[in-house]
Amino acid sequence: MAAAGCDKPKPSAEQAKATANQATPPVAPPVETSRVDSTHKGEAMPGMPFAAPGGSPATLSSFRGHPVLVNLWATWCGPCVKELPALDALAQRETGKLAVVTVSQDMGGDAQVQPFWKSHGLKALTAYTDARNQLMSATGAADLPTTILYDSKGKEVWRVSGGMDWTSPEAAALIAQAS
Repeated sequence: MAAAGCDKPKPSAEQAKATANQATPPVAPPVETSRVDSTHKGEAMPGMPFAAPGGSPATLSSFRGHPVLVNLWATWCGPCVKELPALDALAQRETGKLAVVTVSQDMGGDAQVQPFWKSHGLKALTAYTDARNQLMSATGAADLPTTILYDSKGKEVWRVSGGMDWTSPEAAALIAQAS
């Protein structure tokens, strides 16, 4: 199953023209899907800091004690933006039981993310940023969005590459695995 993420570079104009001139059978448009990956199960959450709104340092370990759902996203990533309202609803519904931590990978940091956050009316989530993409690198995430669930002890349960409806029964069943 292919993951629908924001990691695929667009072909150059010359590559697109060359490809268009080749006789190829019609291909169905890509379908947005997500892929659950448990190959990192049991790995400890990374400890490097990222930025809270305003620039103060934050770490994932400060959320330990209950399950933590970490979402790596960017303002320019279509599937990322599409799933943010569902993550916001999940954060509101699970307050006190599950920490939903969204960390933007935008290079513009807080200055870029805060206006986006306000314009999209996200209320239950906090707009954390990681302009140097250290968290993405430390987790080995290959594309955006990537969402990683850690149990209450800070151990990875699974990760999802690609967008997902975090209010769906499928998502609820996945999140229940952290208990």
